[in-house]
Amino acid sequence: MAEYHIRQIFEHSYQQYEKTASCLTDVQRKAAHAIRICKSGKLGCNVSQCTDCGHIEFHNNSCRNRSCPECQGVLKEIWVDKRRAEVIDAPYFHVVFTLPHELNPLIYCNQKLLYGLLHTCCAETLLELAADKKYLGALPGIIQVLHTWNQELDYHVHMHCILSAGGLTKDHKIRLSSGKFFIPVKVLRDKFKGKYMACLSRLYENGSLVFSSSCSHLKNDDCFREWKNKLYEKDWCPYIKETFNGFGNAIEYLGRYTHKISISNSRILSVTQDTVTFSARSLKPGGPKRQITLDHMEFIRRYLMHVLPAGFQKIRYYGFLNNRMKTRNLRLIFKLQGGQRFCRLYAGMTMAELLKSVWNFDIRICPECGCASMKLLGRMHVPSG
Repeated sequence: MAEYHIRQIFEHSYQQYEKTASCLTDVQRKAAHAIRICKSGKLGCNVSQCTDCGHIEFHNNSCRNRSCPECQGVLKEIWVDKRRAEVIDAPYFHVVFTLPHELNPLIYCNQKLLYGLLHTCCAETLLELAADKKYLGALPGIIQVLHTWNQELDYHVHMHCILSAGGLTKDHKIRLSSGKFFIPVKVLRDKFKGKYMACLSRLYENGSLVFSSSCSHLKNDDCFREWKNKLYEKDWCPYIKETFNGFGNAIEYLGRYTHKISISNSRILSVTQDTVTFSARSLKPGGPKRQITLDHMEFIRRYLMHVLPAGFQKIRYYGFLNNRMKTRNLRLIFKLQGGQRFCRLYAGMTMAELLKSVWNFDIRICPECGCASMKLLGRMHVPSG
């Protein structure tokens, strides 16, 4: 069965797309360029030789761009391994916050500001409710990951949150919830909606928002007020996607989301001169997968919509996992719980050892003679210009 790569689409059609696109950002151009040259040899390569038979292998370098479908596997495994050592002995929940699509035009032209606001409002909602003794009465650990797409690659802004149902009380004790999600969903919904809309109104009032042509009517105070009231009337629907009793595989599960990009190579079913066909989940649970066909121009447009602003942190940590206090908090929690339950598996490993451990791929094995005799000779660099 033929293998198709997103790189093929960009190699074939990106230059044509760039001529017609009116509002490409520098970070989108950089991502497109990286995708086109990743593992092509244009970034140089590593050269290895078998000391037994003399066979030589060239391994082209990857671009390491976070929007490239070729470059996320190793990064994901390293990230998951680090988080494994931060898991406490408590139930975990996967909560998803989704913004109404009516917000899309305004969010897209204020990405850094409004993506950041979404992170803040999700975290504050969870932390404030968890602090209430009616629900948990403790400081939980939260990992949040921003996604901006759906299965069709359309713009769909939402936040994945992994939340511990246990944490530290103000008097430095451990409090745990049961295996049932401890915050009523309606309470979660109303607090999140109120918080996000109040913050959005303040940004509007102090002139922090930019308005593109698709939402220019919102510059008018009356229009903005009417639009805001309609948003308040909508049913914002956070939901509990998954429940993990005990540790389970919560962190492994989150690894699916952290370094995920809008679409992977594995979903590409065919690429022709003009079109690309990819698979998508069924609209109904348990139904057969769908096939979606787009022309190259539309595929590239949708793909680049999900390139995040430069420097934006799509993964953030809150509660007892807040970076400033994490080490001290975890030390106290593990002491109170009688020890650390999970440890890192890959700490201190070389890249060769990691590849062998995770994918059972041994780069020391010569593909010609089968001996474990491949040695790195050095790196070849492509001269600039």
